[in-house]
Parts: sequence; C-alpha cells; structure tokens
Amino acid sequence: MRLRTLTTAVVAATALSACGSSAGDAEEASAQEPGPAETRSVAHVLGTTEVPTDPQRVVTLDTPHLDTALSLDVTPVGSVQSDVAAGLPEYLGDRTQGIEVVGTIEEPDLEAITALEPDLILSSSVRHEAIYDQLSQIAPTVFTDYTDGWRAMFTTTADALGRAEEGEEALAGYDARVDEVGEAVGAEGATASIVRFLPEETRIYGPETFSGSVLADVGFTLPQLSYDEYSMAYVSAEQIDQADADVVFSTTYGEPGATTKGTVTAVWDFLEAVPDCAFEVDDDEWMLGIGLLGAEVVLDDVETALAGSGCL
Repeated sequence: MRLRTLTTAVVAATALSACGSSAGDAEEASAQEPGPAETRSVAHVLGTTEVPTDPQRVVTLDTPHLDTALSLDVTPVGSVQSDVAAGLPEYLGDRTQGIEVVGTIEEPDLEAITALEPDLILSSSVRHEAIYDQLSQIAPTVFTDYTDGWRAMFTTTADALGRAEEGEEALAGYDARVDEVGEAVGAEGATASIVRFLPEETRIYGPETFSGSVLADVGFTLPQLSYDEYSMAYVSAEQIDQADADVVFSTTYGEPGATTKGTVTAVWDFLEAVPDCAFEVDDDEWMLGIGLLGAEVVLDDVETALAGSGCL
C-alpha cells in the first residue's frame, strides 16, 4: 500500500514537472518569436503607405532613390539599370557593390524583385505608376513625383527609409557647398544653359530640372523658354540659338552617332559660349543622377570647368 502511494506521488510529481516544463518552453519560445515589425505612415504622391520603421531590404526602381539611399548609407538589395547602360550608374562607384540588378528602369523584373523579399520598394510615378498595385502586393511601396523637384524627392525617400533627420543634415551640407562653388566660379549674374542630345531630338533643360536646379542654386540664370511640365524645351538644330548663354553644358544620351549631336554642333558656332566656354559633361551624372550624390558631382564639374577659366 505504501509502495503504491509512493509510486502515485512520483507519477504525479513527474506529470506536474512535465506540465511546468512545457509551459516554460512555450513561454520561452514565444519570447523568442519576432513580433510584428513596427511601422509608420509615409505620405507620397500616390497616397499613404505603412512602411517598416527601419527597412532592411530595400529595392529601388529609379536612380533618384538609389542615389538617395546610398547617400544616407542604405545599400539596397536590388535596383534597376538604365536602358542604354549595363550595370548601375558609374558615378556611384563601389557604393553599388552587392546590389542585384532587377531589370531596367523601363521594365523592372517583378519576379526578381519578389525573390529578394523586399520590405520596401521605392520608385517614381512617372516611371512606374502603371505597376504600383503590383509592386504594393510585393512590399510596401512609396513613389515620388519628378515635378516636385529633386529635393522634395530626396526628402520623401529619406523619410521612407527612416532617415529624415540625416536627410536634413545632408541637404544643409549641400547648401553650404552650393555657396562655395557659386563664389569660386563667379556665377551670380551669369547665364548658363544645358543641352542634351538624344536620338531624334535635342532638349534644353530648364531651372526646374535636376541639373538645371543645381545651376540655379549656384547662382546662374537659365534661358527663359516655353518649357513643358518637366521643365524641358525641345529644339531643332535651327533653334539652338535658344541655348545661348555665357556657359553651355551639354550631354549625350547613348551612342553620340545615333543622336542629334553631330547635326546641332555643326551649326552652333555662333553661340557665345562656343568653343571655349562650352563643356561636355557626363549624361548619367547630370541627367540620371537625380539625388544628393549626383548633385555633388554636378557641383564638382561646374567648379572644375569654370574656376579660373575666364568664362565669367
């Protein structure tokens, strides 16, 4: 009888111990499981999106967002290349190391993007509004608007990345550099124009474009033309006099022989800036590098070209 009672007590104690262990294990496992990621609301051109407070796997589908992310020490897991170049923009150097190419700006590869399991996708409405819903099914998606200007795009992107404060500090640094370059080249009161040669068309870029706004920040006045909603004017070779200015910067999109460059430069000798104050600059940097890093390159190019040149 005593043996049976002792056995019963041991069994009961073992059962209680097992129950306590199971409960403890469950509590420990529950404590180790990650809870829901913290999110916050980001307002953008297509609405408001709940994004992770600290996104870790970012995919950028346009160069302004790639530039901004890298300038704020965020390396995306994926990005797109331009339609005329293999790989990511060269001016970004080794900052792009390890970033997977997921299609082109014109045609992002949705399957490749999904495979990267992003927690944030960044792009612009002018590029990808048609696939916004598809992108939003992959991950929280934030879009910017080119017509707002590069600084507004930078600020929205920085906010989406959880780097708003760092973004403000970076823009303050840009403003200080602008003042430095403007004084170094004597830009105040001078005129400048930007000409871009493309297949079948020639554009003059106005003060609301990326590179045009950087020149305006430095102190240059750009031509007053009938620009479109993106601050661009389209001219023929016979109309290139509209680009007349103290200084002319030009870029070429793609292979020069396949653009209007030869036709236009053959007849633009009458421009005041040609030849000594007409400078050819890199298209990726001035046209695609729409962000802080690209702006810094434009400022460097302006200072290098004009400081001590006698053009102004």
